[in-house]
Order: sequence, then C-alpha cells, then structure tokens
Amino acid sequence: MPNPIIVVAYGLLLLLPLRNPTCRAATDTISAGQVLAGKDTLVSSNGKFALGFFRPNSKSSHHASNWYLGVWFNTVPKFTPAWVANGDKPVAGTTSPELAISGDGNLVIIDQSTKSIIWSTQANTTANSTRAMLLKTGNLVLQSTSNSSHILWQSFDYPTDTHLAGAKLGRDKVTGLNRRLVSRKNSIDPAPGMYVYELHEKNGSARFSLAVLNSSRPYWSSGEWNGHYFGSIPEMSGRQLIDFTFVNNEQEVYFTYTLLDDATIMRFALNNSGQVKILLWVERAQDWVPAYTSPNDHCDVYGICGPFTICEEDKLPYCSCMEGFSIRSPDDWELEDRTGGCMRNTPLDCRINNTTSMQDRFYSLPCVGLPDNGHKIGDATNVDGCAQVCLRNCNCTAYSYGYNGCFVWDDELTNVKQQRCGDIGNNNQATLYLRLANKEVKRLGRNRRRIIIGSAIGASVALFGLLSLFILLMTRRMCAHRMKNLQGDGGIIMFRYADLQRATKNFSEKLGTGGFGSVFKGVLNDSSAIAVKRLDGARQGEKQFRAEVRSVGTIQHINLVKLIGFCTEGDRRLIVYEHMQNRSLDAHLFHSNATGLKWSVRYQIALGVARGLVYLHDSCRDCIIHCDIKPENILLDASFAPKIADFGMAKFLGRDFSRVLTTMRGTIGYLAPEWLSGTLITAKVDVYSYGMVLLEIVSGKRNSGTQCTTDDDDVYFPVQVVNKLLQGDAGSLMDSNLHDDVHLDQVERALKVACWCIQDHEFDRPIMGEVVQYLEGFLEVNIPPMPRLLEAIAGNAHSKSDWYLDQASQEGGLKDDGGSAPHQAAHP
Repeated sequence: MPNPIIVVAYGLLLLLPLRNPTCRAATDTISAGQVLAGKDTLVSSNGKFALGFFRPNSKSSHHASNWYLGVWFNTVPKFTPAWVANGDKPVAGTTSPELAISGDGNLVIIDQSTKSIIWSTQANTTANSTRAMLLKTGNLVLQSTSNSSHILWQSFDYPTDTHLAGAKLGRDKVTGLNRRLVSRKNSIDPAPGMYVYELHEKNGSARFSLAVLNSSRPYWSSGEWNGHYFGSIPEMSGRQLIDFTFVNNEQEVYFTYTLLDDATIMRFALNNSGQVKILLWVERAQDWVPAYTSPNDHCDVYGICGPFTICEEDKLPYCSCMEGFSIRSPDDWELEDRTGGCMRNTPLDCRINNTTSMQDRFYSLPCVGLPDNGHKIGDATNVDGCAQVCLRNCNCTAYSYGYNGCFVWDDELTNVKQQRCGDIGNNNQATLYLRLANKEVKRLGRNRRRIIIGSAIGASVALFGLLSLFILLMTRRMCAHRMKNLQGDGGIIMFRYADLQRATKNFSEKLGTGGFGSVFKGVLNDSSAIAVKRLDGARQGEKQFRAEVRSVGTIQHINLVKLIGFCTEGDRRLIVYEHMQNRSLDAHLFHSNATGLKWSVRYQIALGVARGLVYLHDSCRDCIIHCDIKPENILLDASFAPKIADFGMAKFLGRDFSRVLTTMRGTIGYLAPEWLSGTLITAKVDVYSYGMVLLEIVSGKRNSGTQCTTDDDDVYFPVQVVNKLLQGDAGSLMDSNLHDDVHLDQVERALKVACWCIQDHEFDRPIMGEVVQYLEGFLEVNIPPMPRLLEAIAGNAHSKSDWYLDQASQEGGLKDDGGSAPHQAAHP
C-alpha cells in the first residue's frame, strides 16, 4: 500500500527479533477428489500462511457457530485472518463445511448439512483439469494441472480487509475488475463493513482514498501520484522496508509492493474503525504493533461513532451518546462497531399546536464541529427565529446560529466532534442546539441541579467552582482578544487566497513537501520573503492546520519559526511563515550535494533547538509537545540560527497534567518507545527525538542507518555511539566533512547527552532544561548506559551488556536502585 510508511515500519522493525517462519509438514495443494474440512489446512511452502476453516472466538453463540474459509498468518500465535472467502455467507452449524474441487473444476465450499454450494471461485474452467494451491505470498490460486502458470482465479483479485505483499490494489481497465479493501463489520465478524479503501484514476492522475462504502465523498486521501510517491505521503521516498511499484497504462492502474526481507511479518489492513494501518508482529509483545495509521485520529473517520453521538479524540472511549440518548446496540459497541450510534430516550412531541409547557426544547452542545449536511435558513436572522424554524419542522433535530447565519439539521446527526473551545482558524466550531422532548430536558435539568447541590456541600468545592468560572471567563476574553488580532492589528494576518496565489506566482516555486502539504516561496508587497504551506488532501489536514496555527500563532521565541498569517477560504488551508534562506537541517547533513556545516555551527544549532524545546515545554501557558522533532523540521535562517517548524502534530498538555493519551504520531527513527506501547506520553517523547537528531548532527548520517568499521560489521549507529564512548574513541563517530575543525570535548559531551536522551524509560531521560545546561557546560555528563532496546537491535545481549553496565556504574551513571541518572551536580 502506498501509505506506508515505510519509514515508520522500518523503525519499528529495528525493534523486532525477526525469525524465519518454520515450515510444517503439510501440503499446499488440493486436487480433484480431495476434501479440506475441520482442522485440515493447506500451508504455504515457506510456512508463512495457512488456509482452512475457522470459527470466531466469541461469547455469542450466534457468531461462534459460524464457519468461514480463510487465509491466516501461520507463524503468528495470535490468530489473524488475511483473507476470507465467505465473509458475507457463513456456514452455521456444529459440523465443518468442506472445501473441494467441484465437477466443473471450480473450488467450492459445500455445506455438509444441506449439500449445497455456499461459495465458488466461478472461474471458466474445464472439469478435472484444475487444482488449488496456497502460494508463499498467501495468494490462493486455482491453476491448470497441465500448466501451473495458467491462473484461472486468485484470491489476490478479491482482497477483503488486508493488502498482502505482491497483491495489486487498483483497477483492470479492460475487465473492470476493481481490487480494493473493505473493512470488516466488527472485531469478530468478517462480513463487509462500512468503509472502503480504493484507488481512483481520472485524466491520468491517481490517488487512494478512504470513504464510506458506496459513497463518492472521501474522508482521507493519499494525494496524487507524482511519479515517485503519493502527494500526502512523502515518506514513500525512503524505501527501507518495502519496494513498491505503481503502474498506470491503457490496460490497468494499480499499486503493489514487495517485502525487502521475506522474514518480515507485516500486514497492511483497513480496520473496522475506518483507519488504514500498517502493523508489524512483535515477538516480544506477542501482538501486532501499529507502525502507521491514517487518518491518525479516530474522529477524522466519517460516521465512526454513528448518529446522535459525540466523538472526542484523546478520550477513552472516544464515542459517547449525546445527552438524552442511549447506545442503540451495546453488543455491537463491545465488538468495536459503534456505527449504529445512539437512540432517543424519549420520543419528540411534534404536535404543532401543543402547549408551551409540553413543547420540545433545546439542549446546547458548545464547542463542537458541526455536521456538514445542514440546511441554511436565510429568513432566520436571530437565534430565536432559527429555533422556531426547527420547531415547526417535525424532522428537524438540531439547529445552530452563528456568524454564517442559521443552519438546521433533519433526522440523524452524524459526525459531531467535540473540540477545544477557541481553536484559532477553526471556522466550523460552534454551539449545536439539540432538540429533545420537554420532559427529557427537565430530567437533565434536575440532574444538573443535583450536581450543583452536591458540589455546594463543601466550601472548598464551591470556591473551586468560582475560581474555575473566573478562569473560564478570562480564557474567553483572551480568546476574543486573540481572534481580534487575527484581523491584522499588529498580529497574525488573515490572508486572502488570491493574495497568496499572487505572492507565490501561482505556487510555482516549491521549497519542499511535508506530511500534510507542500511549501512554496513567495514575496509580499513590501518585498518580504515568505514560505507558504498549502495543506493538501481531503480533510485530513484540518486538524494539523488548527494545531499549527494555534501553537505557533500564540508564541514567540528566537528558535521557533515565526507565523505571519494564514488563509481559510472554503476548503483551502494555507499557513504563511517567515522564509528561511538556508532551508532545513537535513539538506546540510544528508543530501548528496550538502556542503557540510562547521562544528561550531552544528553545536549552536543543537543548543538553539534545545532552547526552543525548553520554551515549548516550560514557558507557554500549556506544555506544547511537538511530537515530530527531526532535521526536516529544523529550519535555518541566514545566519544558520535554528528554528523549530511544522507544529501540525503538536499536542497541548495543561499545566495541571503531567501526561496525556494520544494516538501515535511522529516519524520513524525518532519515535520514543512509549509510542509503541500505547501508554500516556509526556514531553519526554520530544527529548528522545532530540537525542536522535543530536546523533545525526554529530555524525552527518541518518540514525536509522549502519556504519561499517573494522571492529564491527554493520552496527546500528546509536549502539556504536555507546561502544565508542566507552572506548574513548568519540572522534571516529564525527562527520568526515568536519575534518579537524572540531572540539573533541564538545563532541563527546554531545554524544553523551544524546545517549541519555534516547534511554528506553522516560524517567531516565533528562528534561530539555538540563540538556541545555549539559551542552553549555554547566553540568557534567556521565557515561550513559546502553539502552536495552538498542542493545537488542544490535544483538549484543550476551556479548557486551555486562561490560556496558559495569562501566556506566563505575562512572556514576547508574542509581543504586537500578535506575539511571544523567549527571551529578556540578558548579558552573
């Protein structure tokens, strides 16, 4: 699949003790006259895949009695189907169905109780001339017995929810065959679900999209194929885990990929929650670990929670019923299928002439993203008029009134998202007034009064409530003042799209491409150079746009990129920054035409980035976790001063909280281990990423690569750093472009700091304020211990492990309780 994240998956792969699949003494072929039933299986010749009948592991007797034919990962102890033949036609009963070659040469599933054919390959075959084989790729093929290369039918042409290596996703322009992924109904039912992932081609351009099945409107897009990768997935330019091919000719258009290492156990799937995921099997965790997810947040998936629900990211569960509603099917929700949504507790009273005391009322839902299927009512010029329009229509379920006028919604409300009040640049945020029966509103009112009475019992609670109200009012005033600044009163400028189109000469000079859009150079009327980031794709960039404008728009620091303004016209989302003459740090470290930076410049860049992160973590109203620190997001001005950029993945953490739950985000090679475990994260994820960047600043090489030396074969670079530090040979790790223009003490100090930053456990890493003090020389840095995960990657668990720990202990680098501490206090 295109999404791949290829690089992310590669980084996770470094953490896996990959094993060669073991072959079983089983056949991979079924011929005429043979039958597969019960626990019988076909096993591919490499042992990696198996085919047979299975039943879901379910408490429900209904699901547990169903039989399905499928292909699964044979070497993975956690049962994981990759393809299911009869997902929409299960065979019920206690007796297993049979798989056989029928009289006409087709492969068929036979219900033994009724002796009827449930499923067939329906190929154009000749009797007694075919056989079925499970190939090494997991592809089940029906082939001619006289010519095995003559494929009459194959499962790769009819994928279900998983795209396996070697399979094509796309369309045969001659036959019309469309190979696409369709999600499962829920976590145990392989019947077709609600979402589809498919390739679209028009006028020579092609892109993948995610959409609701049988809907033409996508909620996520890969961006167009540009000849090298899909526009919204620039990570595809680094082929380190897979090799991929995109073909678009007169006969067909498709995307396919192959694994660079056949021992890799990877699956690319569209899950029942409407997200595309790349997952790697982690032997140590005995589970599938997600390496990539799109869209990143559940709430970006259209209708994921169903009607009359509110979706709130970073909350578990992320779906909840609106007030006055209850879950329609708790059983489905337990199986991770929430698309049925919620239903009313009390029916509406839609009598036109009913008394005021019995009339339906409205319940306010503030700070929500409005559904996109509302109807504008031009005649309603105020809130009361808008409410009356809704009350006069029996089908009306909600209304909203704002600066865009009156909007009403009929029947079901779908895709309502809870948002943070006051998000800059979020034009879709408003208060939704939900229509409820009169007695339901009264019941909610009584519940609210009970809460108020209970909260007033203690004077301290009452005082806390008053303080909270005061803070809320002050926050709203600050938000209002900030929004006023957006009009150009010495603050952030709201640009017109036409002005930015003219400033960039119709976006003709591209500076680069990021994860959510492209950046173009422009010049304002006052001759100021600007960089304009244009977000691409369908909807998926909206959240990144808000995060970026909100974070950079409210802070100022010499080591953070300066936001000049933004544009929100229709679906267009653009962000305007100051232009950085010397581009990004990666261009000076890794590119073939890089001239190289002097050591003094590199050290100042390292210090500047650290100071910028200190400001984000400690000096803003909220702790801002950048979540994607890497050389590509460090820009350099005319004097090579660093500026942290691209806050599209930033996470805000209130000062009353030390950690936050969020979906995995960032770039492989820079991801802290806690991202992989799905636990709460802190600002220490930025510390880990910074440590990896610091290694790259010193070496001039990607941290994910290897270095060949006379002492070691291919050794993962962060592991080699610890080796060389302990050997007193830090100089051998420097970029060869530096020659002798270095301060070896600074090099050693930087490498020690980097290795402390990439410790496995966040508690063992320093905070960024300490990092600055280390680099400035105000605190001494001890020899760091070898991070256990890196040690596993290097395969040194039994060779140098004890020596590393002994040396670190002797240097004072380990606490008595087995934890590690980065320094002993020293006077400046």
